[in-house]
Amino acid sequence: MTGLVLSLFDLTGNMLKPWRDAGFDCMAVDLQSEPGSRERDGIIYVGGDVLRWLPPRAKYAAVFAFPPCTDVAVSGARWFQDKGLSGLAGAIELLERARQIAEWADAPWMIENPVSTFSTYWRKPDHVFHPSDFTGFELGDNYTKKTCIWAGNGFVMPQPKRAAGLGKPDDRIHKAPPGPDRANIRSATPMGFARAVFEANHRKDQEKAA
Repeated sequence: MTGLVLSLFDLTGNMLKPWRDAGFDCMAVDLQSEPGSRERDGIIYVGGDVLRWLPPRAKYAAVFAFPPCTDVAVSGARWFQDKGLSGLAGAIELLERARQIAEWADAPWMIENPVSTFSTYWRKPDHVFHPSDFTGFELGDNYTKKTCIWAGNGFVMPQPKRAAGLGKPDDRIHKAPPGPDRANIRSATPMGFARAVFEANHRKDQEKAA
């Protein structure tokens, strides 16, 4: 028995790829994807607004969410006052929608964001990691980006697994050049972390059914 794995605010589908390879049904929803629903490389990509999109009735194996961080990440705190309250309100609305869907799905869930004001307006994160913590799953992820995880319903945070001999992690994310793709580059899920999460959680639905 497998089930559906859902990833919200996910343009790349990186978080889903290990689950897809293991035979799970996978769906990624993001406003930047093409309108409608299309299958590509074994993943269903849905172009739509998560606030208005209704998840299908299904048996869910896991739910992941990566709500936009532009208006809440502390790295951009110097611009908060200029943006006013509308940006913050919109970001919190997206977060709450992701939480509602995750709880409704009745499966292990995880919401990811960089260090942000979510800690103030919701609660402190359950876990914090850097992509370099999981180079044992992906050698190319030897970089820093402090990332927070809020989780529930039995989600298991994987233990760090660092590859030996790689040297000090770089800060490529902070040095990403300005441009239209900068936000997407910075927010793409590192594959090492995606594989580690799969290894720690993919048996949860079988255990639940037992």
